[in-house]
Amino acid sequence: MRPVDAGPTAPVDPADRIRPVFDHLEALTDERGLFEHARLATPRVEHGYCVDDVARALVVTSQEPHPGPVVQRLHEGYLAFVLSALSPDGACHNRMDPQGRWADDAGLGDWWGRALWSLGVAAASSPTAGRRARALAGFRIAAQRRSPDHRASAFAALGAAELLRVRPAEPAARALLEHLAHTLGRQPAAPGWVWPEPRLTYANATLAEALLVAGATLPDDDVLARGLELLTFLMRTEVQDGRLSVTPVAGRGPGEVGGGFDQQPIEIAAIAQACATAHRVTGDPAWLTGVELAQRWFLGDNDAATVMYDPATGAGYDGLEPAGRNENQGAESTLALLATAQLARQAAELR
Repeated sequence: MRPVDAGPTAPVDPADRIRPVFDHLEALTDERGLFEHARLATPRVEHGYCVDDVARALVVTSQEPHPGPVVQRLHEGYLAFVLSALSPDGACHNRMDPQGRWADDAGLGDWWGRALWSLGVAAASSPTAGRRARALAGFRIAAQRRSPDHRASAFAALGAAELLRVRPAEPAARALLEHLAHTLGRQPAAPGWVWPEPRLTYANATLAEALLVAGATLPDDDVLARGLELLTFLMRTEVQDGRLSVTPVAGRGPGEVGGGFDQQPIEIAAIAQACATAHRVTGDPAWLTGVELAQRWFLGDNDAATVMYDPATGAGYDGLEPAGRNENQGAESTLALLATAQLARQAAELR
């Protein structure tokens, strides 16, 4: 299976490529963690912090190939934050108030899965042996548990696959992948609707990517084929007129066509990552088109013809709207931009 033909799109000129710049991420971060929201470029301190975003930041800083002092410092703080969110039984807090107090009970929602994702990546790719060891210990604590939620399990599977890349015998990671493969991987589609849920909602590409890494790592050809089927379906649904037009916040179901708003940058980053993974596990260069389309979306090739990032600071804007963009520059959107920039850089090196 191959992605939809996006048409004769030439590669982005090297002078115009998005690049990971960490100035805004640094501005959103204090000695405790990463502030979730911003009003324009100014952190909204009163809303505090969340593991959802700090885990994303730990993934991005772990995957920067040549981290300078700023990225090194940010990485250390994000790792400490995620580890502090874990309970001994493997559940995970998500929200911390501005005074540094956890504001919720530990649970197994998306944030638990993202914590496992980030700890798996950090255990595989952190720049020091000490941080890799701390991340591995945290991963093993959280991996005691299983979430009933597909997306939480999918995020966890991404971290497990990264960890198995460097520690192929790690039993906690393999068990998480097997759980994902035997739940989401075997779930039949409804007649005429490939997707395993009634509607496309959020982080859609992550479900496909988790099946790709599970199928490639275990290995399980049926699960790998299911992941490719889902990603092919998603790309055919979300590429319109040669550009990405991703599922809006209200979702998208059978028979619903055309663009929609608001579109979230995190959906773009998830597509870029899933397509990069599809290229890695299949060797098919056609999948790199998805990374290129994601880069183009941030550059303004989108349904509102609007640039969605600040190249000077590395900030991402919070949403694509019919008349332009949400001018706020929160953590989630900034990290989506940074992750996409990292993947676009890798894709350019591969082409």
